[in-house]
Amino acid sequence: MESSAVLASLQPNYLLCPSRSSSSPAAAAATFLPQRTRFSPPQLLKKHILASAYTRNVNEANSPFRSAAVLSDSYSTEASQLADIDWDNLGFGFLPTDYMYMMKCTQGGNFSKGELQRFGNIELNPSAGVLNYGQGLFEGLKAYRKEDGNILLFRPEENALRMRLGAERMCMPSPTVEQFVEAVKATVLANKRWVPPPGKGSLYIRPLLMGSGAVLGLAPAPEYTFLIYVSPVGNYFKEGVAPINLIVEHELHRATPGGTGGVKTIGNYAAVLKAQSAAKAKGYSDVLYLDCVHKKYLEEVSSCNIFVVKDNVISTPAIKGTILPGITRKSIIDVARSQGFQVEERAVQVDELLNADEVFCTGTAVVVSPVGSITYKGNRVSYGVDGFGAVSQQLYSVLTRLQMGLTEDKMNWTVELS
Repeated sequence: MESSAVLASLQPNYLLCPSRSSSSPAAAAATFLPQRTRFSPPQLLKKHILASAYTRNVNEANSPFRSAAVLSDSYSTEASQLADIDWDNLGFGFLPTDYMYMMKCTQGGNFSKGELQRFGNIELNPSAGVLNYGQGLFEGLKAYRKEDGNILLFRPEENALRMRLGAERMCMPSPTVEQFVEAVKATVLANKRWVPPPGKGSLYIRPLLMGSGAVLGLAPAPEYTFLIYVSPVGNYFKEGVAPINLIVEHELHRATPGGTGGVKTIGNYAAVLKAQSAAKAKGYSDVLYLDCVHKKYLEEVSSCNIFVVKDNVISTPAIKGTILPGITRKSIIDVARSQGFQVEERAVQVDELLNADEVFCTGTAVVVSPVGSITYKGNRVSYGVDGFGAVSQQLYSVLTRLQMGLTEDKMNWTVELS
């Protein structure tokens, strides 16, 4: 598109030329962009990035006006250049990026009219349902950069479905699967320069659903906000892909039958902080929880699911309402069966850890993490200190190569963005 045509296409949302009488480049740039830009993803996304790129170039050039040709050049530059950060030393920590996505609806209504806006703080009424009564859910998924520069999402529709199930449990409206997936796509494309280079990490995507309306008495909030932000990340555990060390918690419990352990509500995670903090203070990586009724069956780790391998049979606790139905868990089960392994979803007793050949964890953040040792009531059982066991290594390799676009996606799990 010619530069003049690009400028024309921005009307009437943007001023085509900031005033030459502006007192400063910053003031001139401020007249060019509104604080928020409404759009129907992804049709107007490119316009927003074009105008944003123009604003940055006005500031950087210390001039109140630059040639219209800057628009097309800036978009090309922003889309192709990576953010200037140390990609070799990414941990699992938050880094602010460029854009976030927001959409609202009232209780009993439907979500519509989503918008991208610059990443930043949000306002909440002190009486918001999420602050007072914990009416909130979150999801987590990742985007990976391929060698050709395109971006892959991994099973975003599964996250959308899980959020809808959780919203029903928490008495909240939720976006449709299509709205969720399109919002994720738009947010990732708007932050494309923050997707790490191939093999350097991933872009972690955090969708939130919360009761943002004010409510004093215990009741569902009158208004809800769906928000997505992103951050580039490396490995979740500080050990990287080295084996982690777990301790079994037999007094404190993560979830109870009939509770919310099976949905990704925010309260599930605050409940594990006491045990997790105590474990980390003793040098453990994380905590493995038992069921609260019999106190002898494995449930899950603070933020990931658990698998036990014995004689090439892979066992994992069955989903019965107290364990989060992890999407990586589900994917690993399918991958394992496609590789010829027998997989059992059942009640797994803690004593089975004593004779296991391998133990590993799965989750969006950790992907697949080998367990080097588990300590239970003072007894420590080790599974090797050199890294993955043979089974977990095979499953990790198959899954991550698929997620990063290094092998053909015969499962039809990835969504490619360019």
